[in-house]
Amino acid sequence: MSLYNLPKFPVVTKSLHTDLKKRVQEYFDQRGINPTGNSGLFTKAILLVSSFFIVYIHLLFFTPVNVLAILECFILGGIIAAIGFNVMHDGSHGSFSEKKWLNRIAASSISMLGANHFMWNMKHNMIHHTFTNIDGVDPDIEVAILLRMAPTQKRTWLHQFQHVYFWFLYMMLYIVWLFATDYKKYFSQKIGNIPLKKMSLGDHLEFWLVKIYHAAAFVALPIFLLGFTKWIIGFLVMTMFAGFVLSIVFQMAHTVEHTHFPLPVEDTNRMPDEFAAHQIKTTANFATRNKVISWLVGGLNFQIEHHLFPKISHVHYPAISEIVRAVCSEYQLQYLEYPTMREAVSAHVRFLRQMGKYD
Repeated sequence: MSLYNLPKFPVVTKSLHTDLKKRVQEYFDQRGINPTGNSGLFTKAILLVSSFFIVYIHLLFFTPVNVLAILECFILGGIIAAIGFNVMHDGSHGSFSEKKWLNRIAASSISMLGANHFMWNMKHNMIHHTFTNIDGVDPDIEVAILLRMAPTQKRTWLHQFQHVYFWFLYMMLYIVWLFATDYKKYFSQKIGNIPLKKMSLGDHLEFWLVKIYHAAAFVALPIFLLGFTKWIIGFLVMTMFAGFVLSIVFQMAHTVEHTHFPLPVEDTNRMPDEFAAHQIKTTANFATRNKVISWLVGGLNFQIEHHLFPKISHVHYPAISEIVRAVCSEYQLQYLEYPTMREAVSAHVRFLRQMGKYD
């Protein structure tokens, strides 16, 4: 699939997206505040990144007894996910700060975690955010043959058990990301069927320097200092916990009961809904009243607001969600929200069970 035959969104006279942007902009203008991050976000970023280095150094050079070491590996895995949600994600969308250099630094925190920013930017920002839940285009619902994540995907006998074994696959996400999918994209120069943008010399150097750093800091040095057995146990605990948290938070946003999986009309290659309506129909919120969860997941429980306004920092999502909810009511669109994380997880499990049993 080339960039030229990707699905297009229709242009409508009364644009929901235009209306939403106008009302949200009025909110910021009336209060005289910037839609990017604030001091609370900067403080959180410093806290998370500092915690990452403190726990890493303590594990490696002041290794506690085994039980505490394993607990710290869990904590480090949680910090990795939190940095991804709160720092890298906002920076990658240019919403961390009004200063471009700060956004670049925040976005580059993905390098600290061993992943490549160039690949993430194209996969997440450019493809997923535009073509959400469109089978054959959105990479977030393409999980080889192991999971059926859309009703238009082929169902096999194995999928009837996917609501049981998905937990393990989600735990493997971070490991596979670091050691397989980044390399697959790099050498194939594709994400799924979509070709990558041309990589500059700097992009190529950054890719390899990050991979060498991560192999040295998280594989070679720990094995040298602690031995293979301690390293493999700690590494698996850290990466599998981080992988599960990263996976479940993003999947609860799009692959749950009642989210849509639209396809373009064959004759025109146009989607049935305009862009904003498409994002609302394919996305769900969860636990938006829970301030602890909102803090930990970087506002990604306000996924509807994020997909409509990715360049607005997540610290503003609770406020603008009231505007989005009101506009959805006016346009007679369902504003899909699960009150708690438990209910959202249950809705995701039920979705997987349905996809595994029915065509």
